[in-house]
Amino acid sequence: MTWIGRIPRVLATGQNVLFLKSRVEGAKPSTELPKGIMSPQNTHALRTPRSVLALALAAAAALVGLIAAIPADASAAQPAKPTVVLVHGAWADGSSWDGVVKDLQKQGYTVDVPPNPLRGLASDSDYLKDYLSTISGPIVLVGHSYGGAVITDAATGNSQVKALVYVDAFIPDQGESLLSLLTPKNPNEPGLNPEELFNFVPFPGAPKGVSDLYLKPEVVPVAFASGLPKAEAAVLAATQRPVASNALAEKSTAPAWKTIPSWDVIGTEDHILPPQLQEFMAKRAGSHVTDVKAGHLSLIAKPAAVAKVIVTAAKHAH
Repeated sequence: MTWIGRIPRVLATGQNVLFLKSRVEGAKPSTELPKGIMSPQNTHALRTPRSVLALALAAAAALVGLIAAIPADASAAQPAKPTVVLVHGAWADGSSWDGVVKDLQKQGYTVDVPPNPLRGLASDSDYLKDYLSTISGPIVLVGHSYGGAVITDAATGNSQVKALVYVDAFIPDQGESLLSLLTPKNPNEPGLNPEELFNFVPFPGAPKGVSDLYLKPEVVPVAFASGLPKAEAAVLAATQRPVASNALAEKSTAPAWKTIPSWDVIGTEDHILPPQLQEFMAKRAGSHVTDVKAGHLSLIAKPAAVAKVIVTAAKHAH
């Protein structure tokens, strides 16, 4: 028992109740005292009954002071941290966020990494919208690569989403597609050659002309996973998730970045999404830009740097 718990028991002994009662009611103390009351300790109390009352009042005051010093709800002093939702891009899955997730969780954030279906911009955005509707409280929404286009559409009109974070990502405006953004504006510049980049694989129920796109294994280490160890790039090539070809051609709807503040991490050595294009999109969206020396997968190569930007956005979300 703590010292706080012992004080009431001392004050409530038969001897002290007798004297307190007599002081309050004005009666004379009984001459027939309980056995043992004339012990050396209690004879001192008999001579100084006021000291007993003073002790009681002092103890009560101390107890009140201790209780007052403890907040009614200690958690109320700090606002709840937002939930961080991480959306992966094409040719990847949620494991691409592993390093970022570990960093954020160490800092006390709740992190969700829902799967991105990669079936089409409209349907992927709708899937994410529904997922976000199950979360209570503020949200920081983060998208990598194609995931940037998905969060741009999914967050529109959602008052819980307080910040957007783009990581080596597309930030389309209304009416733009990923292909339109990647198509050179100068007709003399060479455009994308899908046959050199992708393996086309049919899938059941695919709309006419739509295939699953897999990056060719030789493209992964030099473009998609540039800057990462060869062995890691080989694993990423073998475990990649395909994106349906229509996802690259579908047009974006009203962009959330027009009403929600945004941050952008740009890999200065990105060989998939040119840094100059990323800078253009970030400037147009009014994003707070952080450059990192990394390729397209800065979330894997530089997870601490990416997590730091997300935390900065999260603090704004408070």
